[in-house]
Amino acid sequence: MAGSFFRSLIADDGGTRALVRRLLVDHALVHWRLYGAAFALMALAAGCTSVSAYLFGNMINEAYVNRNFTGIIVLAAIIVALFSLKGFASYGQAVMMARVSARIVADNQRAMYRKLLNEGLGFFSTRHSTEFLARLTAGANSASSVINLLITAVGRDLFSLIGLGTVMVIKDPVLSLVSVIVMPPALIFIRKLVRRINSIAMSQFTGGARILETMQETVQGIRIVKAFTLEEQMTAKFDANVASVEHETVKMARVANRAGPLLETLAGIAIAVGMVYGGYRVVIGGAAPGSLFAFILAFLLAFEPAKKLARLNIDLSGSLVGVRVLFDIVDSPATEPADDGLPPLALSQARVEFADVSFAYRPDEPVLEDMSLVAEPSRLTALVGHSGGGKSTVLNLILRFYDPQGGKITIDGQDVTAVSRRSLRRQIAYVGQDVRLFSGSIRDNIALGRPDATEAEIVAAARAAHAHDFITSFPKGYDSPVGEQGVQLSGGQRQRIAIACALIKNAPIILLDEATAALDSESEKHVQEAVAELCKGRTTIMIAHRLSTIMHADRILVVEGGQIVEAGRHEELLRRGGRYASFYRLQLQHDATAALPAAAAR
Repeated sequence: MAGSFFRSLIADDGGTRALVRRLLVDHALVHWRLYGAAFALMALAAGCTSVSAYLFGNMINEAYVNRNFTGIIVLAAIIVALFSLKGFASYGQAVMMARVSARIVADNQRAMYRKLLNEGLGFFSTRHSTEFLARLTAGANSASSVINLLITAVGRDLFSLIGLGTVMVIKDPVLSLVSVIVMPPALIFIRKLVRRINSIAMSQFTGGARILETMQETVQGIRIVKAFTLEEQMTAKFDANVASVEHETVKMARVANRAGPLLETLAGIAIAVGMVYGGYRVVIGGAAPGSLFAFILAFLLAFEPAKKLARLNIDLSGSLVGVRVLFDIVDSPATEPADDGLPPLALSQARVEFADVSFAYRPDEPVLEDMSLVAEPSRLTALVGHSGGGKSTVLNLILRFYDPQGGKITIDGQDVTAVSRRSLRRQIAYVGQDVRLFSGSIRDNIALGRPDATEAEIVAAARAAHAHDFITSFPKGYDSPVGEQGVQLSGGQRQRIAIACALIKNAPIILLDEATAALDSESEKHVQEAVAELCKGRTTIMIAHRLSTIMHADRILVVEGGQIVEAGRHEELLRRGGRYASFYRLQLQHDATAALPAAAAR
């Protein structure tokens, strides 16, 4: 009965019923015990309301017809007991619903977060980070809101309506029929508003995501905003986004509440008809006034749950938009699915080899074309060349951020696509040019390389990375916070923290992506010393912008157009007079030109 009742209330616009069914199966059934207890308490509260309405009619009769004061006292005591019982029942169901809601929100937040961790870099490259924050916030809360709406609609509103309707039928069947007749027009009108509600709710979500996006970009890029005096442009952009959401919010209020005047008018008509008919029966027909009073009271009490049930589709439509944007992410095929079932990478020498590897981020725009290279064990292999030649892509493919579209990458003869990603990445330590530190202390960030590291091991890694001295110079030492993205540390300090993290990981393969770029001479010296310590006895592949940092490399590979065009040691490549020698001469000229203003200033 309840199922058919709700099918009539819930319009299936855009798969609404399927979405509601999924929420009930995936979440409500999991917590059925708590929901069942809350449901029972709601029914108890609804029963207390209905019995109270029925007894008020008896009280009127005892007072004005029977003149029985004792009866009034007894009825008053029963009313007090019923209202107290209703209060405790309402409190219990509210606490239980809140507890289940918190669990559902937490479950959806975990599901969303874990799904994002199973996505590859390509998934994130086309999206703004604030989109996920908006989806996480809106979706996780909307899922519990939808279930609460449905449980409340049945346990409180429907049961209250049934109980109070029963009182109305007992007191006056004819008037009850009149009150039911006014409902169909209201339901028909409300169903027509649902599609509009869905559209407005999605616009609100999109606008809210744009507000978060602008706010995040402003905070993270505040130096650029102030340096380029972008305050007015960013303010105008933010104001436009806020105005858009404000407009949609007002529109939502207009549409969602459009049914209010109709419902109130219909209720007024029903009450007026009831008063005229009931008054006629009491005044002309000599009926007891208690029946009319109980009917009117029951009708007034039933109007609110009836109105909520009539609006259920509207309220669900707004919340279901949040559920849809959550499930859009959770249900999409993982771009980096879990592959722990694959055999782990077993290292003996840590020899890395590319055999005719081809790769493109976008169709018809190749980045690597039949590239072949070897990084020998316990040796430093350096990649140099113009930006866009494919150097960073080599590291991305080794880490399996992407998979090659042609050829094969092997480590000790094992195809990297045939082993689990986790086992592969555990054998690799990566330090990039743009170091990303995480919120927390310096100690926390070093320990990311090995969470179970002891204090002595953390300090030893910091010493080896030439970071211990500057860390201990801070008032809180290793407990010093790094700030958002490491903003409280200099570039050289962040690099050395990252190197300490790589050192404590003690991985046999090291990948360095221009780890000394954009640093001053003193910071570069410290970082180079830390890098030298990191690379000892490990297979190292280093991308270098400054050729002075890789002159000692065991093998230098010149990358152009996605291919290796030259290979050899520093002196050998200079004697050849090819592309590497040309890069080297240009860099010497650049350094000499940059040194002239400094010498003149002295």
